[in-house]
Amino acid sequence: MSRVRIRPTRDETRQRLFEAAAEVFAARGIGAASIDAIAAAAGFTRGAFYSNFESKDALIIAMLEDHVERSLEHHRDLLARHRDPVAYVAALRASERSRQDPLGRAPLLHMELVLFAARAEQRRPELAKRLRARRALVAEIVATTMRAAGHDVDPARAGAMLLALEDGFRLHRLIDPDTTPADSFLRAVSDLTRAIGLDKPRQA
Repeated sequence: MSRVRIRPTRDETRQRLFEAAAEVFAARGIGAASIDAIAAAAGFTRGAFYSNFESKDALIIAMLEDHVERSLEHHRDLLARHRDPVAYVAALRASERSRQDPLGRAPLLHMELVLFAARAEQRRPELAKRLRARRALVAEIVATTMRAAGHDVDPARAGAMLLALEDGFRLHRLIDPDTTPADSFLRAVSDLTRAIGLDKPRQA
């Protein structure tokens, strides 16, 4: 008979720590959240935490990296199935990103973690690497969907603008959630597609 595995794998341990950290950060604030509290919330010892991450900052960077990688995979999967810009935005709106990772469910926490990590100068190059990956992805989406719609745009420039728009709405929601709906960015993108006529059938 095969032995039943009881101990979680390394990936399972990291995901449990990510989930626990998101809960503790939300409840106590990032600065006040301790490693002991995060480990306990995940059902692990302090030693288990340190066997995976050297510090709380390292955990935060790993959470951001995990979120970016999952986001890249998610968007490229949508892009493979929806190359028309209007269809892509509709699919993005309908997709359940909340099931991917704790930062996918909590975009405001995502923004808070980015700002927290950015305060440490030595961490900024790592954040910049993830920002470039996001820009490249959005440029790829713009290039593919605009080509399918018969429009000629600069993908890199348009991608940077869209990414700045998304981050701007996240910041606005962090400051004033009452007047900034959770889907503000997608609403804005839908408005833009209508404004430049992407919602109209292509002329033969």
